[in-house]
Amino acid sequence: MICYTEVPSPLGKITLASNGAALAGLWLEGQKYFGGSILGGAERQDGLPIFRQTQGWLGQYFSGEKPAASQLPLAPIGSLFREKVWNALLRIPYGQTATYGAIARELGASSASQAVGSAVSHNPISIIIPCHRVVGASGSLTGYAGGIEKKVWLLKLEGADTAGLFVPKKGTAL
Repeated sequence: MICYTEVPSPLGKITLASNGAALAGLWLEGQKYFGGSILGGAERQDGLPIFRQTQGWLGQYFSGEKPAASQLPLAPIGSLFREKVWNALLRIPYGQTATYGAIARELGASSASQAVGSAVSHNPISIIIPCHRVVGASGSLTGYAGGIEKKVWLLKLEGADTAGLFVPKKGTAL
């Protein structure tokens, strides 16, 4: 059974989901693809150890520390390709960014930038699996399901140099 809780954060309410032992979801309030099919029929349980552990991790993160994602048991649900992309995201260091194309090349699928983009946008464990660290080939801030303002905020919190990054105008090819 999937359980969930809601916790406050500097970015607004965060919803956490778990299979009882591991974290299966973390969504920002208003996030595109919020909950997906994971939260259907989920039961609210605020006191699960994984939720307390995740809140501790988030507290460290939002206070400017750089906790390792490996401190938490993670159980994102997705296809094999999406899981490979999410694992690649975990290898992007704090304060750095990677492009969709670079991730596709890392996975040996250089023509799969769009598929990588879809996997990134459907990441069910935002922040901890750092999809906010992915940018367009030209340095464009695109594709963050939580909203571009939150993406910039997270990158700045992590110490990323955001000076060369930009939000493309509608209709601009990336």
